[in-house]
Amino acid sequence: MLKIAIIGAGAISTAHIEGYLQFKDRCSIVAISDVYTDKAEEKVKKYGLDAKVVSDYKELLQGDIDLVSVCTPPYLHAEIAVDFLYAGSHVIIEKPMAASLKECDEINEAARKNGKIVSVIAQNRFRNPMMKLKAVLDSGLAGKIVHAQVDSHWWRGHCYYDLWWRGTWEKEGGGPTLNHAVHHIDALLWMRGRPNEVQAFMSNVAHDNAEIEDLSIAMLRYPDGTLGQVTSSVVHHGEEQQIIFQGLDARISAPWKLKASLSASNGFPEPHAELETTIQHYYDHLPNLPYEGHTAQVDNVLTAIETGAPVLIDGHSGRDTLELITSIYKSASTGECVKLPLEPDDPFYTREGVLKHATHFYEKNSHVENFTDTAITTGRFAGGNN
Repeated sequence: MLKIAIIGAGAISTAHIEGYLQFKDRCSIVAISDVYTDKAEEKVKKYGLDAKVVSDYKELLQGDIDLVSVCTPPYLHAEIAVDFLYAGSHVIIEKPMAASLKECDEINEAARKNGKIVSVIAQNRFRNPMMKLKAVLDSGLAGKIVHAQVDSHWWRGHCYYDLWWRGTWEKEGGGPTLNHAVHHIDALLWMRGRPNEVQAFMSNVAHDNAEIEDLSIAMLRYPDGTLGQVTSSVVHHGEEQQIIFQGLDARISAPWKLKASLSASNGFPEPHAELETTIQHYYDHLPNLPYEGHTAQVDNVLTAIETGAPVLIDGHSGRDTLELITSIYKSASTGECVKLPLEPDDPFYTREGVLKHATHFYEKNSHVENFTDTAITTGRFAGGNN
């Protein structure tokens, strides 16, 4: 029986707790830590847990915790993860992995030195539409991919950034590019690979209580000359998200939509019904996952600990995602066309470098300590909990 600790008892911890509770024969939540102990106590009471509550996670470092879920604000991820890795625990880190590429490297080095697992939450991979889209891409039925498109469209009211740690480069690490589009950027990298050039713009158009962006648009160039684009937003009503791949032979996406064309003699499109039927048949016969979302990723990590199998999303995947996001911030802040990879001598490699060079749109002059514990939205499609 694996012993689990939850660090951070905010809204996102619910997804982790409920995930672990699906596997009561394999693991048990024995501790919850939060600087606001009343929030941790509420979680213990709500879920009927036999778990101790502590205000300082370091009280748990001397215990025999097998696996830790880090659910704190992003600026604390690296310190907590590294401490537990050296204490002998495996670690699941809520997105984003850390506040800088340097911190990602420190986490991965701690995992390597101690022979422990790090998995970064990217629960969209563990959803049927995403898994099936990846399988169709891998089948090659759509042909060579010539364009990729991510629409990470969310909506957050002005008061969203009143929370004390949100809306600052220091503590939140960025706006929707980092904290919302991270899900789809991870999926894009998983399915399409890393671009080698990024040109981006960002702005703050609706939240003058935040330093960070609330809208960004990035253009991507891949080594083979094909292109991609990523829109990250918290100003889009309807919260509709999608990831689209245009192949030479067909267009496929999540949410699932399929279209294939043939060329008429004058170059205009005609329906390619035969290919559409073939791809749809392939898609329809792909198996569904036994679990989805956070629960599926928890299962993946538990299985890795139990059997030695690799996790689907490790610390290197988490770092790759942050690298692309950081390149978007660098390009949007400097006007440069950024070339990947970003090296350790890059001004944006450290948190201090990001704080110094990233564009500050507004200064945050006031805040609230906590919101009422209300439900959080997860978007129209396979969204994350933000």
